[in-house]
Order: sequence, then structure tokens, then C-alpha cells
Amino acid sequence: MAHIPIESVPYLESAIYLPMLLIVLEKDHAQIENGQFKLKRPYICLIDEARKYAENDLKRTKAYLKNHQLRVVQGNRDEMFTEYQFHYKQVMDIRRYSNIRLRNHVEDLLRIYLNKASNANPHPKVDLIHFE
Repeated sequence: MAHIPIESVPYLESAIYLPMLLIVLEKDHAQIENGQFKLKRPYICLIDEARKYAENDLKRTKAYLKNHQLRVVQGNRDEMFTEYQFHYKQVMDIRRYSNIRLRNHVEDLLRIYLNKASNANPHPKVDLIHFE
């Protein structure tokens, strides 16, 4: 009997977390766009850059899953847990994730992708006035 390869689990979990991260980035983008910010563009650019990185990683994740005959299906959900079914060939592995764990992991990913985005585009050089 086949089992889900252990090296595939990070890809399966990325297929859970990255779409959640993209939803957060889209909602934050809309909040900033519609919000009372004086200078919106730097925030919008940062979010857009982070979204590009996340979309690219999700694309690679989906390609891996397809090439290895893997699939993730969201199952039952309640106030405390969300269930995910990992499918591999004729095997189905059901895993339950705490909603708090899901939220915290997405928050960690948000930090990582925003940091990556902020380092991707060097800030424009600004001439500063130096007073002596």
C-alpha cells in the first residue's frame, strides 16, 4: 500500500497556507486602497510585491502536486479545527489543523513575504540634508 511521501507534506501544507496568505494580502490591499492613508503607494507596492512572491510559490507548489499526483481537499470545519484531506494515488490521509495554528502560520508567512518584498526592491536613494 502506498503512503503519502513525507517530503511531499511541506508542499501539501503550502497548498493550504499560500491561498490563505493571498486572501489576507488582497484584503489588506483593499483596506489600504480605501483607507485614510496619506501615502498609499509604498504600502500598495509592498503588498503587490509580496503577492507576486506568494503567487509564484503557489504556482510551483501546484506544479509539484500535479507532477506527484497529490491533491489537497478541505474537509469539515468548526470553531476550533479545519480538516484537510491529502490524496496520493489511492491513499487519503485526513489531518486536522487548529484554526489558531493556521492563523499564526499565515501571520508568520505574511512577515516572511513582506520582508522578502521589502528587500527585493532597493529603496530609491534619497538625498538627505545634513546639518552640522
